[in-house]
Amino acid sequence: MTKEVKTEGIVTGGVNPLTLISGPCMIESRDLCFQVAETVKSICDELGVQYIFKASYDKANRLSATTPRGPGISEGLKILSEVKEQFQIPVLTDVHEVYQAAEAAAVVDAIQIPAFLCRQTDLVVAAAKTGKTINIKKGQFLAPSDMSNIIKKVESTENTNILVTERGASFGYGNLVVDMRSLAIMRDMGYPVVFDGTHSVQRPGGLGTSTGGDREFIPHLVRAACAVGIDALFLEVHPNPSQALSDSATMLPLAELKKVLQQAVNIDKMVRVEQFLQ
Repeated sequence: MTKEVKTEGIVTGGVNPLTLISGPCMIESRDLCFQVAETVKSICDELGVQYIFKASYDKANRLSATTPRGPGISEGLKILSEVKEQFQIPVLTDVHEVYQAAEAAAVVDAIQIPAFLCRQTDLVVAAAKTGKTINIKKGQFLAPSDMSNIIKKVESTENTNILVTERGASFGYGNLVVDMRSLAIMRDMGYPVVFDGTHSVQRPGGLGTSTGGDREFIPHLVRAACAVGIDALFLEVHPNPSQALSDSATMLPLAELKKVLQQAVNIDKMVRVEQFLQ
């Protein structure tokens, strides 16, 4: 059984029900964030799922210099603060540079370390020193066992509010695969494990100047991950993914979230019963 990690009123891990980390990939507008937060919160309340809102104020890891990046840290954090206050839910965002950690921590409840930056020691330590929950995305280039070293970087600051996220591994050029063994390997490290069902279906560089993907496989991977055993799901959602400014090929349509989440909850309940009997 994994440790319990507290993020405001949400407790992830241990015997607690699934946590969902979800929102649009990028903060495109205040209205979009409010629409997504309201809809997802309603679904989670109905299904008994804990909810943390996620959106990025800056998509720094873009394939092309000409693609949109978001509103920037000041405007983005303002919108995240409004989402938090309006819907009374914790909020999460990612940071890309050391100086952003403290500024983000003044607003958000959880800080995410992007997969491409997960080995950047100064960034990981700066985020950890805020005392916030730290969600570490496992790099596409890392073995799951490598995550133990990154966990130790966070622990070196005496912060043990740690989540670790599987988001697929590079499989040649322009493709990712999910090795479901990684969920069990990382869970044995003691901290709650998150499965990112949307980034895991990416095809990096698949659209030439942006990342492609196969969103039709999201429900399949989510079901498989829940059967292995996880503590939280990460799903980026959008009312109209094809019109999204980031990750348009891999975000789950908002209208499909309830069905996917209901299946996840049903499988998670069965798996947890088996774990308790061991």
